[in-house]
Amino acid sequence: METIQHPFINPDTVEKRQYQLAVAMRALEENTLVVLPTGLGKTVIALLVAASRLLNEGGRILILAPTKPLVDQHLRFFESTLNLPDPQDGDCISFTGDTPPAKRRELWEGCRVCCATPQVIQNDVEQGRYSLSRVSLLIVDECHRAVGNYAYTHLAEVYLETAEKPLILGMTASPGSDQVRVGEVCTHLGITHVETRDESDPDVIPYIHERTLEVITVELPLPLKRIVQLTDAMIDSRLGTLASLQYSLPKREGLSMKVLSHLYATIQERIAAGDARAYSAASLYGEIMKLRHAVILAESQGSRALSLYLEKLNTEGHSKKGSKASQRMVSDYRFSEIIRIITDIPGEIHPKAGITADIIKNQLIDDPDSKIIVFASYRDSVSMLVDYLTEEGISACRFVGQASKQKEKGLSQKKQIEAIQRFRGGEYHVLVATSVGEEGLDIPSTDLVIFYEAVPSEIRSIQRKGRTGRSAAGRIIVLVTKGTSDETFRWVSTRREKAMATGVRRLQKMSEKEEEREEIQASIGNFITLSEDDAADHPEGSQSREHLP
Repeated sequence: METIQHPFINPDTVEKRQYQLAVAMRALEENTLVVLPTGLGKTVIALLVAASRLLNEGGRILILAPTKPLVDQHLRFFESTLNLPDPQDGDCISFTGDTPPAKRRELWEGCRVCCATPQVIQNDVEQGRYSLSRVSLLIVDECHRAVGNYAYTHLAEVYLETAEKPLILGMTASPGSDQVRVGEVCTHLGITHVETRDESDPDVIPYIHERTLEVITVELPLPLKRIVQLTDAMIDSRLGTLASLQYSLPKREGLSMKVLSHLYATIQERIAAGDARAYSAASLYGEIMKLRHAVILAESQGSRALSLYLEKLNTEGHSKKGSKASQRMVSDYRFSEIIRIITDIPGEIHPKAGITADIIKNQLIDDPDSKIIVFASYRDSVSMLVDYLTEEGISACRFVGQASKQKEKGLSQKKQIEAIQRFRGGEYHVLVATSVGEEGLDIPSTDLVIFYEAVPSEIRSIQRKGRTGRSAAGRIIVLVTKGTSDETFRWVSTRREKAMATGVRRLQKMSEKEEEREEIQASIGNFITLSEDDAADHPEGSQSREHLP
């Protein structure tokens, strides 16, 4: 293996890949957005740019990442690969909220590379503990977060205004397909050039391992179908009441999040205008949102997650402190029937759980050392799957976010790191994760990734897929409940992924033309924006096999 030769990089530590060198050389010229699929080495590109800036410009490098585990990951990588002249303790440091403010000021003055969460740096800069004037490179990991009031936005603005020799490198596997969001990211980071590669590029192909994508459709069990029918009937009756209050709405089948968001805005406008009936509309809106969530749980997650959610609604509705909307909802005879049905269901009856266990067992028979990740969107499903797999004799570990919700405790970032280490060490064959496992974490390459449900977000879908096929061939399996929102979300994310890839390529070509440089900000993110409304045209799902490069 040929390795990178650079005076500021330890010899024989980083494989030489031409596409990484080409991207890094371009990123040294201007503020650059780098879009690379997970596993193609965005961090190596960041190292190449950082080493060159330190060699030629001096100053210090600031690396921002959204979570403490990611910060620790970057710190370990830069500590092991950088070969700084006159090395001293404190050359490479990390800041999180655990580091006392006075200590951060002291460490900052002596460091040459700082890895940190953006909120900590923003707070320190605002408090005047130090400035960003001598930062010669700002690396923004998972830069698709640079929207709204997120700390990336403010820090990039301050940096570009105060740094003596500013240069920004934004990195992401998936900036998204929404033109407004991508435009906001690029504007906030001062991006004037885009570099992207994917598995089809000639200079990338030698480093790509085959990934197979299989979609398995399953039937919704009859008890859950009946619950969905009753819940849909409850939604229909509330839509009828809203219509009588002069709100124009489509039928339930066309009730997308876009439509619901517009409904909420209209209700708020009428409340502000003094319409007393709008308060009743707001209450009905709340019921519809809760009922709609129950349908999604029944269709995509199963009886366990649905049961826990209905128990919460039932308790709230029968409480003296419960809202009138909750009390009205649980007093509906159809809700009582739903509770009766779910109470009579013995354990998890959705076929996805059993199919997941069978897939994993077969994978472990073929390769007993396999590493497998199962992604599920809801914590209740994660807990159910860990219990279910354990009962089936499969070693599985829960991997969720920090926040504790109701009776279930979250995982601190320290516990998250420990879970990854135990997974990497082979103590567990399976990591069952919520979205916290999708983004950036140093989770070892896996042999198999299972989507417990399809997700409509192209960003999340791409990040999930990127967890396999990094160092060897990998498999991706998506479980889809036939005739449900699973099929809709699967179709939407596929379209959005294609739109994103097309848009990023177009954006890169534009940024390569000097005469069109001023048009970039106006044209940034010229993508196809898809909403749930597109779902009306989605094809019927069926068990199929696709091949990814």
